[in-house]
Amino acid sequence: MTFKSALLGATALVLLPGLALAHEISFAPVPFAADDAAKRQVLASDKIVIDGQEYAIGYNILARTGDKIGDGVFGALVDENGKVVTAEDGSEALSVDADFSSLLPVGDKLYSISHFESRPGAMYVSELKQDADGKLTPVSTKPVEFKDLGGLWVPCAGSVTPWGTHLGSEEYPPDAEAIEKAAALSDIDDYYFPMVRFFGVDPAKMDLATFRSVFNPYAYGYPTEITVSEDGSAKADKHYAMGRVAVELAYVLPDQKTAYISDDGTNVGLFKFVADTAGDLSAGTLYAAKWVQTSAENGGAANLEWIDLGHATEAEIAAAIAKKPIFSDIFEATDLGEGGTCAMDFAPSNAEGVLECLKVKPGMEVVASRIETRRYASMMGASTEFRKMEGITFNPETNQLYISMSEVGKGMTAGDKKDLPSRDLIQLPKNACGTVFALDLDENFNATTMKALISGKPMSDEQVAAAADPNCDPAHNMCGAAAEVNTCDINGIANPDNITYMPGTNTLIIGEDTGEGHQNDAIWAMNLGSGELTRIFSTPYGSETTSPYFYPNVGGHAYLMAVVQHPYGESDEDKLQDAADARAYVGYIGPMPALDAK
Repeated sequence: MTFKSALLGATALVLLPGLALAHEISFAPVPFAADDAAKRQVLASDKIVIDGQEYAIGYNILARTGDKIGDGVFGALVDENGKVVTAEDGSEALSVDADFSSLLPVGDKLYSISHFESRPGAMYVSELKQDADGKLTPVSTKPVEFKDLGGLWVPCAGSVTPWGTHLGSEEYPPDAEAIEKAAALSDIDDYYFPMVRFFGVDPAKMDLATFRSVFNPYAYGYPTEITVSEDGSAKADKHYAMGRVAVELAYVLPDQKTAYISDDGTNVGLFKFVADTAGDLSAGTLYAAKWVQTSAENGGAANLEWIDLGHATEAEIAAAIAKKPIFSDIFEATDLGEGGTCAMDFAPSNAEGVLECLKVKPGMEVVASRIETRRYASMMGASTEFRKMEGITFNPETNQLYISMSEVGKGMTAGDKKDLPSRDLIQLPKNACGTVFALDLDENFNATTMKALISGKPMSDEQVAAAADPNCDPAHNMCGAAAEVNTCDINGIANPDNITYMPGTNTLIIGEDTGEGHQNDAIWAMNLGSGELTRIFSTPYGSETTSPYFYPNVGGHAYLMAVVQHPYGESDEDKLQDAADARAYVGYIGPMPALDAK
């Protein structure tokens, strides 16, 4: 169950001067979930070897959706007054879409903040108790308040800042242009409708005027920062100066100023924010990447150029959002001309998957750069062809960033119909199983190159047929019925999503968000020196692995967070036998001995 995987185009690991790997580690492998019983379980490595010493570990559940912890109900969705909103059937709404969950030591206490990727979204701050053996137990939980920020929208992944705060996200922001053009409520994507519950509106009874009166599309799509005090109070901020995209997560580098922001979806961009002041994300300059391809081989490679989108402050953008602007307050828009050309003073954009010519209205450049960030970046010549951009993590030993693309397709392939003819910059072979890229950084943490590190391996029709053969070897291949539900090689990654690096160990952790690729999503440990992959976590039918995030030393112990989102909810719904099994899991793999640098 430990597999050798090709390092696609990678060179040997080069450590920075003065840095050395502190520990050698290996996880006990988790077998491929080959039968119905295994496919219903959460399975995790039961041992880890650190510098030759074996330690018992396992998956420890902190909480599941609906658990009563102290006076709070974990995962309940609340409105602006803290009242639990109702689901379509009239019951209290409990989210099974748990996502990023942090560990935050604050003074003498330990807290965790957990995202619930819903509409309205929710974050819960839970106090944890740590015993002498490192086991963590929640003792209280309560929702983080977002009333003054217009509510929380679809919080996905996240990170912990170098100064110890929780940095969250808001994914898939609403399309303000489509909302403005709508002549009837039926013209608007009903994905947006559940959010109105935050304002006390029943989506089943509202009309278009009511929807527009409470729903401000420009209020959502930003990195969020949560600061927890020792008494458990939590203050939330939205960092409008960092731009509005489908934020998977923002990741702050050791200079405490440079943050990279991944943008999930189709025809999306890669963004970099440089704060004016270390430890303060409220003001700074935003950049968007331009992919200058150098190779389409082995997953692809490029040099990166950075397009300056200008400087902004949180206060000035917040003031603009409060005025509830509409799309036409910011842009003039026309159709693309023949050959993808635009009239004078207009610039082409393919962001949001919409091919159009745009012109920023006078005096609206700063606002456009922050609340229509992806469109503005596309107009300025940045690459908005990426597909399903997901996790980000940093390797301090090599000064590299890793970014996962859950799928290489659509705009990332040559000649996609949503590509601009004059700017079809990303031209890679399609890979439905996805790729993790490595980005080299310079001394100022500026990414200069982007190169495939590891890719999933799609199964050919011939391989699927061979796997169905009665003589198929299940030790090395998917066989029989398994071949029908796994379109990516089971011995490698499928649709990489959230990732984390274990400092000092040369180990990259890769989580999956896959449907057809693997029937049961997994988390893998990748040895960056040898390329070996070890499956260390497997989830039940229909789940997504979220929140793999490594903490090398919390109170003398190390933890790898791991969350199981929507069991039986993304596929295999028919296999659910007990409604309680559909509740999300929030927990960790461990505890392990602290893995500080030597």
